[in-house]
Amino acid sequence: MMRAELTTGQRVARARRRLGWDQAQLAAAVERSVSWVSKVETGRLPLDRMSVLGQLAEVLGVEVIELTGQPYRHDSPDLDSGHAAIPGLRLALQQATMPGGAALIATADVPSLLDLTARVEAAERLRQDAKFTALGDVLPQILRDLVVLCDVTEGENVSRAEALMLRASHMARVSSNLLGHHDLGWSAVQRELVAAERAESPVLRAAARWDLCGVWLHEGELGAARDMARKALDDLEPHMGSADQSLRALWGAMHLRAAVAWSRLWDRSEAESHLAEARQAAAGVPEDGNAFQTQFNAVNAEIHSVEVSLELGHPRDVLSRAELINIGHIASGERQSHFWVCTAVGQMMNGKSGLSAAAILKADAIAPQHVRNRPIARNLVDDLRSTDRHEHTAEIRRLAASMKLG
Repeated sequence: MMRAELTTGQRVARARRRLGWDQAQLAAAVERSVSWVSKVETGRLPLDRMSVLGQLAEVLGVEVIELTGQPYRHDSPDLDSGHAAIPGLRLALQQATMPGGAALIATADVPSLLDLTARVEAAERLRQDAKFTALGDVLPQILRDLVVLCDVTEGENVSRAEALMLRASHMARVSSNLLGHHDLGWSAVQRELVAAERAESPVLRAAARWDLCGVWLHEGELGAARDMARKALDDLEPHMGSADQSLRALWGAMHLRAAVAWSRLWDRSEAESHLAEARQAAAGVPEDGNAFQTQFNAVNAEIHSVEVSLELGHPRDVLSRAELINIGHIASGERQSHFWVCTAVGQMMNGKSGLSAAAILKADAIAPQHVRNRPIARNLVDDLRSTDRHEHTAEIRRLAASMKLG
């Protein structure tokens, strides 16, 4: 595991030195100045965009997590955000993805479809509220029970059981990627893809591909995420005449994935084009739409527009777009927290450290487990910690201490 005391900038410097490069060579590779590289490595310039982190990782020949230092561990079970569940989650996903895995699970009774449906729905509420410790307490057993159920289910219930497996695997994917266990996120999405094929469902196939794009965005595999989004949209298009609301929602959600991928590739035209398609799709779904945990609805489309502006490096657009969003209209603590993190970074990029601090504190109050495991949020808090020109200095320093920063 990476040494937790290293900052992101120090990790960049270490990877650079491993290649035998000086700062000028790295600067040339990323088309930046030597001064910019020096400021990044010494912590005077925070790495506040995943697009920049991804570019650095690519040219340095490392995975993104080598620069971020994930996974992070915390001092209390609550803030540790579900890390204690990782061994059980890993075993459950191994059993779910290996041939004959159900035979390795000792169980007295086959769980019922009705019972597992209720348990998956309850777990999804924990996931949307970013309560990953509580989710980790229940998710491994849900997955094991679904392995058994999917193994014995026949007939028309196959698609229902596999849909539950997809939903549970999605939660495993989100938890794993958030905590920095990206290999485990890949195992989870593999099981989603199998579920879609077993159910022979274009809807489940689209949901699994949407999640696969999420895995690749977390890993910094932007070209793969972009290409999968494009392929998924091409395959969905013939079904868009259907009355199925889930298909429309997944169509829109896939455009949002594409918009984020293109924004991290710094192509504004393509990113904005996909945002426009998503907005159009959102007009035809309920305000509280959440098909397959995508939270696809009009508010989330606008949250993505804020993120896109951030990744493109347009801080004024971040704030102008954020001002138009009534964030209370989305029933997801994770999405609300994400909005405030993006807003906080935008405020800092605009030189408004006090407003940035207020926004990151809002994000942490809503979903602390989400904030304290996000590299971008941690880099921002570390930057704010060393800035005394705002009224939230004491609160930020307490937050930084809980994150083991500085």
